[in-house]
Amino acid sequence: MPHSVLFLCGMNVIRSPMAEQLAREILPPGVYIASAGVRSGERDPFVDVVMQETGLSLGNHQPRTMDELDDTGFDLVITLTPEAHHQAMELTRHLSLEVEYWPTDDPTAVTGSREQRLDAYRAVRNALKKRLIERFSRS
Repeated sequence: MPHSVLFLCGMNVIRSPMAEQLAREILPPGVYIASAGVRSGERDPFVDVVMQETGLSLGNHQPRTMDELDDTGFDLVITLTPEAHHQAMELTRHLSLEVEYWPTDDPTAVTGSREQRLDAYRAVRNALKKRLIERFSRS
C-alpha cells in the first residue's frame, strides 16, 4: 500500500477530483491522497451531482495544477489522461515514484440531454471506483 497517491489529469475538474474522493473512501485513513491537473480549469457542477448520488462531496475542492501542490513527494502517481501521463513520466527523471496509467474517458465529449450527459459522468465515476477497488484490494 503506498503512503501517498496523486491522481493527475488534464485540468483537475472531473476525473482526478472524482478519483481523489473515491480513494478517500476506499484507501486506509493514513494514506495521503491528492489530485491535480496539468493545466488550470474550472470546477464542473456535474461532478458534484454524480458524487452526491453516492454520498460523497468534493467540498471546497478548487482545481489546481501540479505547480500548486504543497507536496510533490508521492509514492504513486495515477494518471488518467495521455497528457497527464506524459507529465508524470517527466517527473520520474528527477523523483523516485511509481506511475500507473489508467486511461479514463472524458465525459464532456458526450452530448445530448442533461440525463445523458450525467450518465457519462456516472460511468466515469463507476469505472474509477471499480479500478480503485481492484488496484488497492491487492495491496
